[in-house]
Amino acid sequence: MTLALPLWFEITSLTVLSLIIVFDLILAFRRPHIPSVKESTAWVSFYVGLALVFGVIMYFVSTAEYAGQFIAGWLTEYSLSIDNLFVFIIIMARFKVPRLYQQELLMIGILLALLFRGVFILLGAQIIENFSWVFYIFGAWLLFTAYNQAFRSHDDTERQENAIIRWLRKRVAITDEFEGAKMRSEQPDGTRAFTPVLLVLIALGTTDVVFALDSIPAIFGITQSAFIVFAANVFALMGLRQLYFLLGDLLEKLVYLHYGIAFILGFIGVKLVFHALHENEVPFINGGQPVEWIPVINTWMSLIVIVLAMVVSTVASLIVLRRVPRQPVE
Repeated sequence: MTLALPLWFEITSLTVLSLIIVFDLILAFRRPHIPSVKESTAWVSFYVGLALVFGVIMYFVSTAEYAGQFIAGWLTEYSLSIDNLFVFIIIMARFKVPRLYQQELLMIGILLALLFRGVFILLGAQIIENFSWVFYIFGAWLLFTAYNQAFRSHDDTERQENAIIRWLRKRVAITDEFEGAKMRSEQPDGTRAFTPVLLVLIALGTTDVVFALDSIPAIFGITQSAFIVFAANVFALMGLRQLYFLLGDLLEKLVYLHYGIAFILGFIGVKLVFHALHENEVPFINGGQPVEWIPVINTWMSLIVIVLAMVVSTVASLIVLRRVPRQPVE
């Protein structure tokens, strides 16, 4: 279904979102510091509230259906961004990035994520418009990703990144010490070499590409509007830097969260396959005719499933966390 959103609304929204991103970028680089819990909570609450307000505005500007698509898409992308954040934590720990400079590198990682997702959104929108059968591929990919999310750890991605980094270290002069957030530094002999910041950015970029390949097909299973897809991704990535410092080690303790994310991906994968069957043009499936008896999964059903999956997996993790006995202080 083609969304009839007013052009003025799309232009105004993209302008305001761009200004917020620029402001956040300036804030991160001009005032490098470790955000307090109070500051992080305030920023995360602000960005979440902003997304909900945007959904309400979309309800009045367009319809409840489109507002529901945005909220469902935003929640899906937000859950995947939290998983993305978990890998960011692993990367920062692996390279021993000083906590004071993590904020700047996180901001670059988030901008890279936004860039890659923007490219994939444009490509995805064009492919969907011309080839309806691509939903079969998107659905199968999400089901495969859901399986990996549920039964495989992030260690596999880490091993791939390590291989790239080992290859790079053999060919490029890279120091062992950080010099703030500088990418290059001058050595005592007068030569210049890269700092570990280069490796951190490559690891963050690799992670961003992998997650973009998962997140974009997922949200296209909820809406085919490129504008809503992009807006949901921007709102999902907003406040991710502050969320990193707010949650910290808690993410590692949410042991069932990845099952909730896997369930969401699997559910949307099934929804995409059902949608492809409804629009079927593939000659070897039902003689090239639509499969009309397949149930329709609407936006509001998707929204309920996404919310329940995240709530159940988070609450279950917190219950387990409370039952773990505390180590006595010596």
